Amino acid sequence: QVQLVESGGGLVQAGGSLRLSCAISGDIYSIVNMAWFRQAPEKEREFVAVLRWNERHTFYSDSVKGRFTISRDYAENSVYLQMDKLKAEDTGIYYCAEGRWAVSLPGSYDYWGQGTQVTVSS
Repeated sequence: QVQLVESGGGLVQAGGSLRLSCAISGDIYSIVNMAWFRQAPEKEREFVAVLRWNERHTFYSDSVKGRFTISRDYAENSVYLQMDKLKAEDTGIYYCAEGRWAVSLPGSYDYWGQGTQVTVSS
């Protein structure tokens, strides 16, 4: 079992930055891939980025590539999402997730956090 808790969301102006954190507890040794998704009102849950926990492979959606960075910290059992040059369309609830396959489909992930709200004003 794995438990995930997101934090770091808030209100920021367009062009600003936020850093989201996902604290991991439980069976840390079972972690394979850690991903970030987001969901805006009345829209489908959208893939943002994914990272292989025990390797250094990362992959980003085209909409955030060059602006967002996913990273991990073994000592803190955490994964992060550094978000720079934020746009109004980045607004949504951001979730971290763990799964066996590094894909962009939400249904492929086994564990999810409760989400943290990110609001970008224009």
